[in-house]
Formats: sequence, structure tokens, C-alpha cells
Amino acid sequence: MTKKTVIPMVYKWLAGIVLLAGMFVLSITLGAANISLPDIWRAITFTDLNKDILIIQEIRLPREIGAALVGAAFGVSGAVMQGVTRNPLADPGLLGLTSGATAALAITLAFIPNLSYIGMMIACFIGAAFGSILVIVLSASGKGKLSPLRVVLAGAAISTFLIALTEGVALTFKLSKNVSMWTAGGLIGTNWKQLALISPVVGVGVLIAIILSKQLTILSLSEEVAVGLGQKLTQIRALMFFTVILLTGASVALVGNLAFIGLMIPHIVRRVVGTDYRYIVPMSAIFGASFMMLADTIGRLINAPYETPVVAIVAVLGLPFFLFVVHRGGKSIS
Repeated sequence: MTKKTVIPMVYKWLAGIVLLAGMFVLSITLGAANISLPDIWRAITFTDLNKDILIIQEIRLPREIGAALVGAAFGVSGAVMQGVTRNPLADPGLLGLTSGATAALAITLAFIPNLSYIGMMIACFIGAAFGSILVIVLSASGKGKLSPLRVVLAGAAISTFLIALTEGVALTFKLSKNVSMWTAGGLIGTNWKQLALISPVVGVGVLIAIILSKQLTILSLSEEVAVGLGQKLTQIRALMFFTVILLTGASVALVGNLAFIGLMIPHIVRRVVGTDYRYIVPMSAIFGASFMMLADTIGRLINAPYETPVVAIVAVLGLPFFLFVVHRGGKSIS
């Protein structure tokens, strides 16, 4: 890599880090109760405890850290899915993963109501895997080439089925209120105990994706090139698939069924850093975390003191983006 390409990339990384830090501070300070910068510092250093400090420590900090983790997880999982499938429309929320995880969560609440949070996370992992397998089987059935649009149509059909299953279970077992806490895609009530379980899972998933990012770049070009360079496609795809399940299952366990983040973020990142997944994957984590904190902040401010579900904010921003990519024939905007 030459000096001419290194210097701009360094600036892009610095800009991404500044964006993440700035969005984190902004998301903590803004809300129904405005918080000052000195209060944030006192909350982090546990000095001079008062009402505002407790709001930061017990509500704002865990909530925004949770938003950052979920955004990073969805951003990275979307980048991995788009690279592995070479499908610019790939997204955990559009290809059955999040709806599968949500359906599994509803079934778990119905039949094992006293299950621990770890158990719910495991149920989400299983549901995400089940949803994605259904999409793959449906899109691969019949005659014709497995096109990106065909995969998306299969994903839409399976997602609709799994959402209907979720609602049916919720109505039958009178769990509509509990299930809606996840299907609304909210971060209300996020606490430190949840983060202690979610953080390692997201961290491991992102780390695996970063380690395999070079192989992902090669795989995103073509299978022939990957095989010619000695890559073991089955093992790499299986590990990538496992990574996406980890990231998606952990995210759904915390915030529920969210779509479009995994679709938008990799496209935006590719416009910034290019097509090398060694840069796309970590930058998708940064941009995804920043975007999710922004969406959560808008949800808290747009109709304060009431909250607008973050899933609605993300949908308003993501649906036009999705339609734009479809209008381009499923081509990347990079």
C-alpha cells in the first residue's frame, strides 16, 4: 500500500472514531432529562452522585452501550452476509434471521416462561439459524438461477411467516405485551446484567469477522478465485454463518426484530473505504454503532417525553434505501 492510499485511510479511521465518540456523548446528553458533559464525567468516575448521575449510570450508559453493541453487530453481520453471498440486498432482518430469532423467543416465553436470559439468548441463536436455513432452502428450490432478488423474495416470505407465527403464539398464550417489548425494537430497560452477557458474544462475533475479513474479500470476488487461492469454501462459509448467527441472536435478545441496519451500513461504508473487507468489517462496526445510537436518540427526542420505537426510526430511514438498491437492480452503490 502506497503512502497516497495510507494517509486518506488514516483520516477516514480517525473520522470514524470521532463520529463514534461524538455520537456516544450526544446520545447520553440528550433526552427527556438533558445531561451536561461534567455530569457524564462524574458518572464515569463515580464522583458526586446525584439524580442526574444516577440517570446516566443506570439508564443512559447501559442503554447507549447496548445500542452501540447492537448497531455494530448488525453492521458487521450485514457486511459478512453481503460478502459471503455476493448479494448487496443481504441483511439479517430481510433474510429471516431476526424474525426467526423473534419467533424462537416467543415460543420460549410461552413454554419456558422462567428461562434465564442466557437461555433466551440460546433460543434466539437457534431461531436465527432456523430462519436463515428456511430462506436458503426456499430460494434454492425449483428451477432457475439463485439470484439476489429471489433470495430477498424468499426472505420476505419466510419473515412474514415467522412474524405471523410469533403473533399467533403471543395471542394464544397471552404474551402480546411481553413479546412486543422485543418486536418493537426498543432499548428501554437495558441493564448492566444484560450487557455483561451480550458484550462477549458480540465481541467474539466481530473479532471472528475481522480475522476472516481477508478471506471474505477474496470470497466476495468469486468462488473460482477463492478456490484457486486455496480457500476452503465450506469451512469459511460455515464459520461466517456461525458468526452472523452469534451477532444476530445476541442483538435480537436485546432489542428485538430490526431490519435494514445490516443492509444500509455496509453500502455506506463501501463508499468510504472501498471494497476491501479488511476495512469494511471494522468500519461497519463503527458506523453501525453510531447509526444505532443516533436512531435511539431520535426516538427519545422526536416525541419527548414519550418514546418512538427505534424500529420505526430505522424503517423510515432504511426502507427508501432498500428500494433504491432494488431500483438499481440489486447492485451495490459502491
